Amino acid sequence: MSGIEILRGFHSEAEGFPRVLRAFTPWQYDAFPDTRFGLIVMHDGQNVFEHPQAARWPTWQANFALQRLMDEGRVGPWLIVAVDHGLGRFEDFSPWDEPRDAVKGRGDVYCRFLTEQLVPWARARYRLRDEPWWTATVGSSLGGLISLYLGLTRPDVFGRIAALSPSVMWGDDELFRRWTRHTGQWTKLYLDAGEKEGLARGAWDMPYGEKVRAFHQHLAGLGYGPHELHCWLEPEGVHSEADWQRRLPGALAWTLGT
Repeated sequence: MSGIEILRGFHSEAEGFPRVLRAFTPWQYDAFPDTRFGLIVMHDGQNVFEHPQAARWPTWQANFALQRLMDEGRVGPWLIVAVDHGLGRFEDFSPWDEPRDAVKGRGDVYCRFLTEQLVPWARARYRLRDEPWWTATVGSSLGGLISLYLGLTRPDVFGRIAALSPSVMWGDDELFRRWTRHTGQWTKLYLDAGEKEGLARGAWDMPYGEKVRAFHQHLAGLGYGPHELHCWLEPEGVHSEADWQRRLPGALAWTLGT
């Protein structure tokens, strides 16, 4: 049977504090014991699954979305390990500082936790494939930014990236300056946002629709083709959990598809 397991007190060696993990296994995991699965690492784990112990509603309903896609034969065998954010969400998901929000980024340390500890742990615990094209990461907003950063810096681990409403403008467009070439690795990159989506952060604005469109054009200019890169700008989309829940099935279908 499908199920969600919550593991509390999972000590992050790189960060020096415990985290909460939430793992979803579809019913196929038990039904087909000889099958090896792909791994999806999701951020903001407290909001990812439709479960009584979710922290915020509406959730992404990622367990329902993945199960439906697998049952319909639209994607192969995958499971999800979701990571709750830690002592400070902005700091977790910031690969660099954002002085306009007085944020000191520790995203590099969070990425070390994911690549050096979480992924090896998951591969030891579950029947997983270990190729980067069988390892995905998914997040929204700053979780989308850190997902893209993993795609840039660790394409040897994460071959599939889904970034919903990613904060690509964070740190005064630093991601544009750092992503200067095609990584040369097998990859699939999914981007989305509301066409006119935006947030005001005090004295500065975060124009998600405009910046996600520009980042898609930036990556295309570096040689990422349509088989590797996809962008969806939803006409009425806004920056909310409900919007990410609505767009997640399409994001997973493209990102996990062949």
